[in-house]
Amino acid sequence: MKKGFLFIISLVVCAFSLSFINSVHGPEIGLNSPIPLASEKLKDVSGKEISLSEIKTSKGLLVIFSCNTCPYVKKNESRIKTITDNCIKQGIGCAILNSNEAERGEDDSFDAMVKYAASQKLLCYYLVDTNSKIADAFGATRTPQCFLFNATGLIYKGAIDDNVKDASLAKSNYLKDAVDALAKNETPKVQETKSIGCTIKRVE
Repeated sequence: MKKGFLFIISLVVCAFSLSFINSVHGPEIGLNSPIPLASEKLKDVSGKEISLSEIKTSKGLLVIFSCNTCPYVKKNESRIKTITDNCIKQGIGCAILNSNEAERGEDDSFDAMVKYAASQKLLCYYLVDTNSKIADAFGATRTPQCFLFNATGLIYKGAIDDNVKDASLAKSNYLKDAVDALAKNETPKVQETKSIGCTIKRVE
């Protein structure tokens, strides 16, 4: 009985926390939405300033909210590398955004991002989302959290797959399937899933 009560309390707290986050930063963008703040310039680990509209190709754009240190990101590093490389191979624009503004003086600093991108051999852009501005516009709350756009709007949002802890146990590869569908100019069969991960560390 006690365990059941504590479980219910934890669900209520979680629901309240997500509700609070959404009330402060706004809800997630919906399917078919255009890229928010697409012309906003962001600093890449190369030192170049570039916007999401410039990264987007005629096929579309993948945006992943991520960081250097989240344990869930760590478990997904090889998957993120594979998917972002695949996007580039198939002519789809790709950007990873680090929105952890509250940790800029620590492990999510620009210098740390440069080192992280090199260690992961990232081929895509890895951008600083200053003041979590882009995350706020997207309504993004987690790392990793994915948003895939075709030429006109959002066609997939959510998780990479259905097993955040172990890629070998994943049965549904949501993001890979969505990217493959986009490459063929098709609509993904699954367009929305729930992201599981660390909260984006905003400055409140």
